Amino acid sequence: MLIRVRSRDGLERVTVEANATVKELQSAIAETLNVPVSQQLLSRNRALLLAKEPDRDSSFTDMKNLDASLLSLGLGHGAVVYLVYSGERVVAGPPVTPHGTFGKKMTMDDLIARQTRIERQEKPHCSSLSLDREAADSFQHYVHQSLAFSVKRGGFMYGSVNEAGEVSVEFIYEPPQQGSEDSLLLMRDMEEEKHADIIAAGLGLCKVGFIFTQTVSQTKRDYTLSSIEIRQAAQLHAESGFECWATAIVKLEVNDEGGTDVHFEAFQLSDQCVKLYKEGWFIEECPDLDPKLSRMAKDVVILSKDTRDVDNDFFLVLVKILDHEGPLSCTFPVENRESFSSLQALKAHLERTRNKPYVKRIADFHLLLLLSNYLDVNTDIPQLMECIRVQGPVPDGYQLIIESLASHF
Repeated sequence: MLIRVRSRDGLERVTVEANATVKELQSAIAETLNVPVSQQLLSRNRALLLAKEPDRDSSFTDMKNLDASLLSLGLGHGAVVYLVYSGERVVAGPPVTPHGTFGKKMTMDDLIARQTRIERQEKPHCSSLSLDREAADSFQHYVHQSLAFSVKRGGFMYGSVNEAGEVSVEFIYEPPQQGSEDSLLLMRDMEEEKHADIIAAGLGLCKVGFIFTQTVSQTKRDYTLSSIEIRQAAQLHAESGFECWATAIVKLEVNDEGGTDVHFEAFQLSDQCVKLYKEGWFIEECPDLDPKLSRMAKDVVILSKDTRDVDNDFFLVLVKILDHEGPLSCTFPVENRESFSSLQALKAHLERTRNKPYVKRIADFHLLLLLSNYLDVNTDIPQLMECIRVQGPVPDGYQLIIESLASHF
């Protein structure tokens, strides 16, 4: 993935593996930017560049753990890291190419930018997005009743896609996160996310998109997706490598009677948007820019005019949204919420569903995610997934283990 490094020399880029650690990022900076590892101080805090004695300031110790993965620090593709270093280095300038006998000198980037036209994409690769009713209701109910749409919330959608590009979402995994009125910070637990992926694979499913809410204050503004939301959606889409990756939003809207309704919408980002994000065209630090616009690093052409500010709607392709009743239930407490799932919740759930066949009692993603912390994810979990997938009997041995876990409370 691409990491942008801002220092006293400006904004530069290095490339690292998706699962890279802080130590591996330092090595990439040393190799690409000629800054020795011993001279580097890295932080996600941009105040680092203005600090008089950064080495003595505890505000800039967030990247001191060299073995921490970048993803665990919230640094994904296109993220910005701030760098201070001692000593001097030579920063190579861009190559220039004469343009005509008396013309100005232009870089190759300038020439490419002049040819970059932002155009709407007419058709999505994802022809429709169908949400499991229980999963969608659980997500919106929590945001509506517990958060009052005052802060943002998000989750990864897992499901399947057919040859016609029709995506069906069967469950939503909500990673650790911190939401505000305008932004959503994903503090991804990659081990827990790996468990979610294994559960999904055992059911013949995979990650198919990301769903998030817009707050009440956002719905009063004149945009479909803000520039922050566009960049986050592009980052996750680019990370997935999945052509039919969908982005869904949930928001509260005023109806004709003056009341409020929860409204779901689905989009795909255009191929061009994802490509430009991968290439580092999106500028993040634009505090005075209207949130309905995204600023590009170089001039682009829109409707025959040169500009750096693109209306976010140019990057969105509308996707038809549907709902369905899927094979899984969604009554078990959801992970990473205020009232988190536990073995005590497992006991209550098993007692409440004791009149159902055992395979249906455990056919809930959020319950299975809890069990994945106690069972072997490489052997036990896939066997349980096969039972659920074919709706077959759960072996007595697994029933005994699950009941034993619940009996601790």
